[in-house]
Amino acid sequence: MKLIVDTTGKQVTATKEPVERLDQNGRQRSDKETGRLMWSTQVFVLDQDGGEVITVHTAGEKPDVKVGQLVAVSDLEALPWATNGRNGVSFRATAIKPVQVPASGK
Repeated sequence: MKLIVDTTGKQVTATKEPVERLDQNGRQRSDKETGRLMWSTQVFVLDQDGGEVITVHTAGEKPDVKVGQLVAVSDLEALPWATNGRNGVSFRATAIKPVQVPASGK
């Protein structure tokens, strides 16, 4: 079962530049299904209830986003995990792209 997170009505802002997602040996991870390289991008998600910082993993091309830029996250999936008595939620998306903000006509 996939747990897809609806980002409609949420403001998502990049808070760190995308970085390589590394394995325990310091090598860049690749997607198990496609072999594409993995990236980690930290974002701040804000809605009417408040905000939260999460790290979103993507596979393929390095996301072309900058710190402070509004971004769109495509197909955001929450992935609960548990290992060695620890647990949490990781997030994966098919893409993270800059949001095109319309120019104000003054």
